[in-house]
Amino acid sequence: MKAPLLNIRTLNLTVNILEAEAPAVSSAIIGVRSMQPDACATSAGHALKPPAIGEYWPGQGGIYGGRREYPEGLCHVVFAAEDVGKHAYGEHGTSVEATSNIDGRENTAILVNRDGSHPAAEAAYAYTCDGHSDFYLPSSGELHHGYLYLPESFEKDWYISSTQFSADFASSMAFEDGWLHYYGKTSELVARPVRRILQ
Repeated sequence: MKAPLLNIRTLNLTVNILEAEAPAVSSAIIGVRSMQPDACATSAGHALKPPAIGEYWPGQGGIYGGRREYPEGLCHVVFAAEDVGKHAYGEHGTSVEATSNIDGRENTAILVNRDGSHPAAEAAYAYTCDGHSDFYLPSSGELHHGYLYLPESFEKDWYISSTQFSADFASSMAFEDGWLHYYGKTSELVARPVRRILQ
């Protein structure tokens, strides 16, 4: 009779996870501020207490929109409490890499770092509130999230997303009836900044 290769009755395991500090990105190199979230936006080790969905979140820059999954993990979504005007997507006839339906922050970073003009992304990117400067133009998926969870916080109008549909069109969202479609990149639609906080 053979003895078992391994017999574990009790296993005590301790894991220490150290967070590496993100490398600083020189704004002189890319010409604009880094798209990294504000230092207080990553809440590792701090339990955030968000308000009810649809309520203003004091100190966080806007209206709480609930949670969404992103490449970095589950995040709280905060939409600015105000629009930043009507703006065109920009670069009509040019295909850009800002095609994510999930990550508006990634799309916005691509758009504001291009040589061409992207007024909607630039307006959202320049927005600050409650000391936070990590706002961006939402993706088509993030706009849809806003329509599903807090439609009353938006005008009944067309909102531009950071998601390119084609070289001539950008994805947009109608907050009157929830229609996700596309408009020409030269069309001026309402822009609403958003930010997220890692849970």
